[in-house]
Amino acid sequence: MSRANHTVVSEFVFLGLSNSWYIQLFLFVFSSIFYVASMLGNSLIILTVTFDPHLHSPMYFLLANLSFIDLGVSSVTSPKMIYDLFRKRKVISFSGCITQMFFIHLIGGVEVVLLISMAFDRYVAICKPLHYLTIMGPKMCTVFLVAAWTIGFIHSMAQMAFIINLPFCGPNVLDSFYCDLPRFIKLACTDTDRLEFMVIANSGFISLGSFCILFISYIFILVTVQKLSTGGSSKALSTLSAHITVVILFFTPLLFIYTWPHPTSQLDKFLAIFDAVLTPFLNPVIYTFRNKEMKVAMKRLCLQIGNFRKIS
Repeated sequence: MSRANHTVVSEFVFLGLSNSWYIQLFLFVFSSIFYVASMLGNSLIILTVTFDPHLHSPMYFLLANLSFIDLGVSSVTSPKMIYDLFRKRKVISFSGCITQMFFIHLIGGVEVVLLISMAFDRYVAICKPLHYLTIMGPKMCTVFLVAAWTIGFIHSMAQMAFIINLPFCGPNVLDSFYCDLPRFIKLACTDTDRLEFMVIANSGFISLGSFCILFISYIFILVTVQKLSTGGSSKALSTLSAHITVVILFFTPLLFIYTWPHPTSQLDKFLAIFDAVLTPFLNPVIYTFRNKEMKVAMKRLCLQIGNFRKIS
């Protein structure tokens, strides 16, 4: 039977982050600043990698794609959250809620695969340097990118297929500022134990499994780095520390939200803000300030833009 025959809910109401005007003002300023900064920072990385021939390498190709995904991470939930902060009634349509969840899990799945790809890239560069250009050629980079979007799409569609026909007859209040599966499923007018287990088995397993793979791979790479010369190991450690930091920032909220047995509303909200607002901003900051080549390339790009403006 169709969902329309069982569902009387056409929209969902968010409780938001806080009822305090001062906290809302702080969150508005905080979120707005970091949203704009993350959009500008990630856009700058994409432009720098695209137009600077010195950065046309697999590592920076993957980094530019990660920045593109971070633009999506920032845009899926942050603009509506900022818009809703001072609204008394924070609502989202049923289709809007489904769409938001679809893109959250699509982008999340793509980012997981990209982070694994970047770890593989560093493994080849450090452990098999003589074969790096052969293994990490344009074909391999394309395979990684296609695999990332394919896996992200399948991951998201697999979950949407289970929830799209759920009946919703009320209540329609989500104690959050965005739509996501755990709270959305609980509002369905049916037994959702199996669906909740499916979410843990799908998103939770992917998050935990990917984190373990990355953690083990970076330990292996770090052990290899210790055997290198001082000069080479210093540069490699600087690059690896940036990658490891980004992995921790990305997976920590996911592990709590999708695998924690007894989640708390306030903790989930804090982690969701961190994941939606801070992480996309911190990624370009970490990769920029820990990478001399990127800083030099950005200066060259800014000088070129400045010279172009003078000429025009």
